[in-house]
Amino acid sequence: MSTSAVALLRQAYPQAKVTMMVRPAAADIVRNNPVIDDIIVYDYTSKYNTFWDMLNFIRNIRQRKFDLSVSFDRKLRPALIALLAGIPIRVGPDRIFDDKPSYVTRLFTHTVHIPHDIINTHQSENYQAIVRGFFGVEGLARPVMGRYTDKNINNADSLINLLPRKKYRIALCVKGTFKLKNWPQDYFAQLVDELAARYDAAFFIIGAHEDREYADEIINRTKTFVANFCGRTTLLDLAALLTKADLFITVDTGAMHIASAIGIPLVAIFGCTSPNRWRPLNNKSAIHYASLPCSPCAVSENECQTKECLTRIRVEDVLQSAANLLESRANSEGEGRSKLEHCDNA
Repeated sequence: MSTSAVALLRQAYPQAKVTMMVRPAAADIVRNNPVIDDIIVYDYTSKYNTFWDMLNFIRNIRQRKFDLSVSFDRKLRPALIALLAGIPIRVGPDRIFDDKPSYVTRLFTHTVHIPHDIINTHQSENYQAIVRGFFGVEGLARPVMGRYTDKNINNADSLINLLPRKKYRIALCVKGTFKLKNWPQDYFAQLVDELAARYDAAFFIIGAHEDREYADEIINRTKTFVANFCGRTTLLDLAALLTKADLFITVDTGAMHIASAIGIPLVAIFGCTSPNRWRPLNNKSAIHYASLPCSPCAVSENECQTKECLTRIRVEDVLQSAANLLESRANSEGEGRSKLEHCDNA
């Protein structure tokens, strides 16, 4: 999401050198990214991250002689590092994830007020508001994914070769970061079987290594062969793999935003989170959200007994959205072939 703000900054200052500090899990998002020149990977959860490690890290940043830093998370450690590294201009928001005030803003030289309702505004817009508010630039940008390499493509191809040869390939992400994001397993299994009955399609599930068992539970409930690729891709491998899919059906996850950034058709299923804030920025997407009075919520999964935000999203509705996107893709490809044939005949 924050790469959209960097893209907006890049539009205004194309000659600037932009370095992004990220945690290891996000490094692939910004590595080889067209709007980012360099990255600094900062693992502050590492058991080897001693006081001396931190001191050396700060010295390294000081030696780079940055003119300005922009905080997209309003967290203490990055703001403190920017201060101790002697970066003269330090910009950050007065709020970014919630409306609570934070003493971290005292470490900024310039605090940007986010004027709109952040809870019901897309998160990428919240990040871009920081850039607009300080630099006075205008415009709108979309998130930008890092470029995948030949190695990533080869890794993706090796997985695709494990699938049966079918007309369509349908990718699924069935597990989010917490339970109130997860559409029921039986619903996913039924959806796969109904799609398989209607289309000549191969199916695969993507996710983290710890999602493998959960994905297998869904696979065991289907009558259809579904490959389990959880834990077998890096983020850039995943991006390359998703480009080979005709459709992606997913709960609200980071993979959804990767798919959105690379522009593949997708169906997104939202439970306790709001699509107003987290929807995919992709005009080839369909969103399913129960929009209950209690949604979005921040309760723990153990406090919610009904999980109606998930169970009210019907299989037949998701199936219809998937069918619409598959048929729209087939029609557009048919038109493209027709134009090519006309050009060849001419």
